[in-house]
Amino acid sequence: MTRQVWLKADDEVGDWEARKRRITAGLEAGVDWVVVDESDVARVRDLGAVNVAAFTNGDVHVMDAEADEAEEPDAAVVGKDGEGDGSMDIPGDLSGSADLSVLRQDGKASAGYVRIFDQRYEEFAEAVATAADYTIVVGEDWQIIPLENLIARIGDETNLVAGVTTAEEARTAYETLEIGADSVLLDTDDVDEIRETVEVRDEMSREQLELTTAEITEIEQTGSADRVCIDTGNLMEHDEGMLVGSMSRGLFFVHAETAESPYVASRPFRVNAGAVHAYVRTPDGGTKYLSELRSGDEVQVVDTEGRTREAIVGRVKIEKRPMFRISAKVETDDGVDRIETLLQNAETIKVATADGRKAVTDLEEGDEVRVFYGDKARHFGEAIEESIIEK
Repeated sequence: MTRQVWLKADDEVGDWEARKRRITAGLEAGVDWVVVDESDVARVRDLGAVNVAAFTNGDVHVMDAEADEAEEPDAAVVGKDGEGDGSMDIPGDLSGSADLSVLRQDGKASAGYVRIFDQRYEEFAEAVATAADYTIVVGEDWQIIPLENLIARIGDETNLVAGVTTAEEARTAYETLEIGADSVLLDTDDVDEIRETVEVRDEMSREQLELTTAEITEIEQTGSADRVCIDTGNLMEHDEGMLVGSMSRGLFFVHAETAESPYVASRPFRVNAGAVHAYVRTPDGGTKYLSELRSGDEVQVVDTEGRTREAIVGRVKIEKRPMFRISAKVETDDGVDRIETLLQNAETIKVATADGRKAVTDLEEGDEVRVFYGDKARHFGEAIEESIIEK
């Protein structure tokens, strides 16, 4: 599930200058959507690139194909100053609902906004979810129980957006019933809370890998090969690196060059990843050949505990360098498997072992190194059920 952060910035926030400050903070933090009134859509477009949802304030109209695109929202939201926020009574028979009528008409609105005052509004939100691409729900006196109920009942019918005011509330919304809301609608002027909520979104979306150990069985000096350094646009921590290897089923953890040495300055943006033929793991769970990487591509950064994040490739350096062939064995359910890779013969290239970071030049047979092992073959980087021999 791809999590998103929506930022509330309608007239309830204050005048345009107050709304602008909040929107600017959201753009800088990396929110996915900004929710405003229709009159502010073009202003938001001028501030930066972001999805814009607009409250219709009860005056919903069919989108004009000839209208200026800058004035048209990506999603029109019905419910403000209507039944959704309690400004109008919800009819006893929902077939007479004005908000639902608008949502059910093509081209008028794709999102519904409901404040949960009591069980009747929770039921109304369920009805809105059947007609809306996005259903925004904001709890009043109670939040968790109605959110749990909606997650359980709505399923995949809509993109559920839960109202929150802090990053911690966002985390709770994302984790509720172990499924969580698809998105959160954040209502705060606190720049730190906006940034932290985006960080929570990113954390919740990241893959957690199960790393295992492999025992080094052979280290052989080879001739020179075309070696690839991945220079990212991101700084890496001391326990982070990338997963690379000659065989798609077994990738070695190679540390970023964060360590200082007497001869070479640290380069915490760099992983010396091996020869051009090798695989590197990507954020979508696939792989790419090192030779394929280009500036602007995304690669997966992983730490020694298997926590992952994304990094943008800024530059790829390919140079001829002397190499080691490193072979290791992995204990599997079916016995023992062999994996290997080529890494540059240099003290600055370090792998994660049971005893901590270790330069490839110091590796010995019997050392245990951290690897990511999966028994599926890959075709164009995608895991497939197919018999492929790699040796």
